[in-house]
Amino acid sequence: MQDVVLAMLAKEPAYGYELRSRMRGALGPLGEAMNDGQIYVTLTRLTKAGLVTSQLADGLPDRPARRVYALTPAGQQRVTAWLTEVSWPKPDLTEFHLKLVAAAAARLADPVALVDAQRREVLRRLRDAQRAALARSVDPVAGLLLEGVVLRLRADLEWLEACERMWTGRDRTERKAGA
Repeated sequence: MQDVVLAMLAKEPAYGYELRSRMRGALGPLGEAMNDGQIYVTLTRLTKAGLVTSQLADGLPDRPARRVYALTPAGQQRVTAWLTEVSWPKPDLTEFHLKLVAAAAARLADPVALVDAQRREVLRRLRDAQRAALARSVDPVAGLLLEGVVLRLRADLEWLEACERMWTGRDRTERKAGA
């Protein structure tokens, strides 16, 4: 969650409520389960860690002042590191989806390139799991685990292909709209 919030702040400084709305919008129906206070707890932790700064901004006449959050240079470095991270199964599907949304919104990275990097990592792990299953006489219980790993990785590859199709199509649509 922290890395997602940081990436969303990379586009522009924002209020906590704005960040929560962006995240809910990116998650669609899955965002409804998000705890409203979670974003503020995360922002507090990021501020204490020196990754985010905040300052009060004047509110409207009938509303109190609001806190605006912005990245520090250390926060920007962490976003850059997060975008290049390709470990798997972390990030989970939701985190990876939000990584793509945040990267595209702030123009931090090409979502298709991020998908491609994750695909290479999943293919490497799939190859390793398949070799392990073939290389040894595997205990049936351990073999069941290897089978589960292979099935999960294959499903992850299918999902990454769907991500690539969506982001490739979206890129073409945005270029046509801008022309």
